[in-house]
Amino acid sequence: MEKNIKSKIVHILLWIMLIVLVLSIFLPFYWMIISGFKANKDLYSNSFGLPTVWKVENYATAWRVGVGRFIGNSVFVTLVSTILTLALSAACAFGLSRFKFRGREVLFMVILAGLLLAPQVALVPLYRILSTMGIYNTYLAMIVPYVAFRIPFTVFLIRAYLLDFPKDIEEAAIIDGCSTFRIFLSITLPVSKPVLASASLLAVMSFWNEFMMAMVFTSDNSIRTIPLGLATLKGTLSTDWGALIAGLVIAAIPVIILFVAFQKQFVRGMTAGGVKG
Repeated sequence: MEKNIKSKIVHILLWIMLIVLVLSIFLPFYWMIISGFKANKDLYSNSFGLPTVWKVENYATAWRVGVGRFIGNSVFVTLVSTILTLALSAACAFGLSRFKFRGREVLFMVILAGLLLAPQVALVPLYRILSTMGIYNTYLAMIVPYVAFRIPFTVFLIRAYLLDFPKDIEEAAIIDGCSTFRIFLSITLPVSKPVLASASLLAVMSFWNEFMMAMVFTSDNSIRTIPLGLATLKGTLSTDWGALIAGLVIAAIPVIILFVAFQKQFVRGMTAGGVKG
């Protein structure tokens, strides 16, 4: 009897914690959505209530002053960075998990050491390197550092998944005469879809929201991504907070849609191969 009471108390406390967690996530997002339709007067007088007049033109204003261009830049930079990160990381993880060679573990530890390097520490040398290479203030000035800093974690994630995956199919393919590259493309990548989806989603969220390197390595407003672009719009829309918040909502929509579309693959990829490696 006492055990049942304790179990119910724990169950109730767990539900309370989950409800508080959901509210802590939902309420700011709810405020952001409704505030995007408000005039400044409503924002100050009725912060969490529904708008007195729904100003749909806030979204048109935000798009017209540059949000559309910034989103286009973010989509390009994020897409290219994600593809390069997955391609390089998958190839590296395949080699580290399938081939035995001298120094394999040392190489893996060197790659993982990249997780210990904070981007803030590397800003000055990266600035000098990018300037010397002649790619400062270009899309490459964002793409190259993004890919470099994302590869260590992605290699770790994919390698852990591949170590937990049976090699029987690959060995059978070798007997049938398949080359290593063909095995990688036709067998390893298709069976790694869950972890690739997880790695892609994590990379997209990281690239989409990155602010610091985009601010340091670019100065041209025409190539700025959405986080930096919204920061610059603060001056343009300093008296129109509704339009500025509408820009934030527009910036958040693509990542939310992406997560909802791939949430099952994300969970599968994060749980598979999570023990070994």
